[in-house]
Amino acid sequence: MKITTAGESHGKALIAVIEGLPAGLKLDLKEIQEKLAMRQSGYGRGARQKIEQDTAEILTGVRDSVTLGSPVTLAVFNRDYENWRAYMAPEGCDVSARAVSKVRPGHADLAGLLKFGGCDARNILERASARETAVRVAAGTVARQYLRALGVEITGYVRACGEVTDEGEYTFEEIVKNRSAALGMMNADCESEAIAYIDGCTVRGDTCGGALELRVKGLKSGFGSCMTYAEKLDARLAAALMSVQAVKGVEFGLGFRAANLPGSEVHDEIFYEEGRGFYRRTNRAGGIEGGMSNGEELIVRAVMKPIPTLMRGLNTVDFVCKMPVRAATERSDVCAVTACEIILESALAAELAKVVAERLGGDNMAEVVERYGRLS
Repeated sequence: MKITTAGESHGKALIAVIEGLPAGLKLDLKEIQEKLAMRQSGYGRGARQKIEQDTAEILTGVRDSVTLGSPVTLAVFNRDYENWRAYMAPEGCDVSARAVSKVRPGHADLAGLLKFGGCDARNILERASARETAVRVAAGTVARQYLRALGVEITGYVRACGEVTDEGEYTFEEIVKNRSAALGMMNADCESEAIAYIDGCTVRGDTCGGALELRVKGLKSGFGSCMTYAEKLDARLAAALMSVQAVKGVEFGLGFRAANLPGSEVHDEIFYEEGRGFYRRTNRAGGIEGGMSNGEELIVRAVMKPIPTLMRGLNTVDFVCKMPVRAATERSDVCAVTACEIILESALAAELAKVVAERLGGDNMAEVVERYGRLS
C-alpha cells in the first residue's frame, strides 16, 4: 500500500492517492468528513478554519462506497482558492503580489529557499504548511477503516498543552468515551488551565504546542521485523509521526523515562497460561519489542512544538535585501494541539495499514480478513 499527497495551502485542492488498497472495503464516507471536522476543531484555532469547512471527495477507485482494488483518489478542495487565484493560479498569476521574503524562524522558509532556489518563500510555505494535513486525515481515515475491518482500532488524546500536563493514566475505552471536544483532553481541570494558557498566548501574540498520546488496540503480534532496521515497526511509526508538521519528538511506552529506571522496572515480564498463551502483566514497552508488535496495546506519544508563525513576529532577516526585520505573518493558529492529535492518529493509521498490508497481502478484503484471523 502506498499513499501520496499533493497540493498547496492556497492552491486549488489537496489530493491523496492510495495505491494497493484491496477491493471490497466498505468505506464510511461520513466518518471521513467527521475526522476532517475534528481536524478543524479545538480551542486556539485561527480564522481559516471558518473559511474552509473541509469535505473530502472521492474521485476514483470506489463504487457505491466500496473499493474496487484500483487506486483511490481523494480531494479536499480549498474554498479559499477563490481569494488567492490571482496569486496562485498555475495557468498564470501575479507572483509578486503575495511574495514572502521575511523568512520565519522555525518554518521551512529559509532552508527551502536555499535548497530549491528563488527569492519568494511563498513557493516553500505553500507546501510546507500544515494545511496539507487535511487530505492526510482523509486518506488516514480510509486506512483506519481498513484496519478496523481486522479489529484494529486507534484513539488518542491531548496529554499536555503548553506548560499544563495531565499526569493521569487512562484506558483505551476511557479515552474513546471521555475525551473532550473542546481541547481533546481527559481531565477537565487541566483543560481549564490549558485554555487559560492559550488565552495568555493570544494576548501576547505568541503560540503554544503540547504532547499527544495515541493508542492502538487489537494489533496482533509479529508486525514489523527485527531482521532489517528499515522494517522495525517503531522506526516506521516514529518516521510517520515525525513527518507531520511541528512534531519534534516521539516515544513508545515508557519512552524517555526508561533512561532513569533500572531494567527490572522497564522490561515487561512474560508469562504463559494454558488457553491464553504468552502474555505480559505490564506494558512498559508500549506494545513493541525488537521492532515488532508483541500483541499488547500500542502506546505512542508525540510532542508538537509551538506553531512558528507568530502574530508579533520574531527577529529575522529579509532574504532579498539581507536587512534585519520582523518575520512575516500569515493567518495562523495560536494552538493546534487538538488538530494535531487527529492528524497523528491518521498518520499512524496510514503507516500501520502499510505494514499490515505488506505482511498479509490480498487482493480483496475477504482474503485479508481471513489471513489476519489465522495469526496468533
